Amino acid sequence: MSAARSADAPERLIEATRELLWERGYVGTSPKAIQQAAGAGQGSMYHHFDGKQDLALAAIRRSAAELRAAAERVLGGEGTAYARIEAYLLRERDVLRGCPVGRLTMDPEVVASAELRAPVDETLDWLRGRLTGIVQEGLDAGEFGGPLEAAELAATIVATVQGGYVLARASGSPAAFDTAVRGLLALLAPRAAR
Repeated sequence: MSAARSADAPERLIEATRELLWERGYVGTSPKAIQQAAGAGQGSMYHHFDGKQDLALAAIRRSAAELRAAAERVLGGEGTAYARIEAYLLRERDVLRGCPVGRLTMDPEVVASAELRAPVDETLDWLRGRLTGIVQEGLDAGEFGGPLEAAELAATIVATVQGGYVLARASGSPAAFDTAVRGLLALLAPRAAR
């Protein structure tokens, strides 16, 4: 194996593991499947990682970081609170594959491991916290009406996205996700737009 190919082996292993975790979950992701998808040998895998759990943790952390970065690109943008929430809800997603982080909450092996679950919990907590701040901005600016609590509304936004993935996957159509998002946006529409 060339030095360049050996040097990018950890990256290929992490990316292969991310894809396999997204498709198959932790139990369905065998070291052999990872090695085949990454084009890496067993020696390379165990040279760079202590084992499947260590590699899975690196992959989960990468997926979590990418989710946060994608969310921040729209949530940290310009515009009103509603406009940023709308951009987050309408951003392009692979709806039928589900959320690469949220899907891990359905994996019993991930949930049973405090170490593997930690980046999932941290990411969902970060997202709720980030959305809570934006909702509070909107409440303070009078964009949203009614007796709303920022943290509750932020949790509703996250639940709509994650539940929308479930509905879309169950029906085999992204329309279910789109319907959930449109419904939430209609409920959140600024007072002036109603």
